[in-house]
Amino acid sequence: MDTFIAIAMIILGVIALAFGPRLVILGAAVGALLGFAIVKAFPNILGPSMSFLIPLIIAVIFAFGGGLMRSMLRLVTLAIGAVAGASIVMAVIQLFSSSISIFDWILALIGAGAGGYLILRFKDWAVYFLAGLVGALLVVRGLQYFFPTFIGIWPLLVGLVMAGVGVAFQGGYLGMRKQDVV
Repeated sequence: MDTFIAIAMIILGVIALAFGPRLVILGAAVGALLGFAIVKAFPNILGPSMSFLIPLIIAVIFAFGGGLMRSMLRLVTLAIGAVAGASIVMAVIQLFSSSISIFDWILALIGAGAGGYLILRFKDWAVYFLAGLVGALLVVRGLQYFFPTFIGIWPLLVGLVMAGVGVAFQGGYLGMRKQDVV
């Protein structure tokens, strides 16, 4: 992974932690996390330029999808929730292991179902929760580039703390009003 990509991941993660309920930002963050999971799952197939282009293209597509289709808010949030659930599961698995098995893909499908269900059931709070997790995972994955020994349980704990702060900030518990999902 290039230094620029790691810095971009950290910046996008921090933006998602702060402004995740904006569907353009959440869409871009989810797309980038999905793109990085794909690149990490197939490292030998993709070259260095594709390792940068795939996350960028998916992030742009999801950002436009989140921004342009706000009139169909329920469908867009459901799709983003499902992809976020799968991306979160794959990113957490990749925190602990570098190889991907069929069992990991099955867990990703279960994560997609869980993400979609959370969006349908809890809407705003689910968006805050998913934005916090996606933002925290982007930051942790970017930090792992600079600190290769940052693996195992510590990145997971740091990510959970960051996600909790992001959810509290978006939910209005840290001195601001609750952010609307737009």
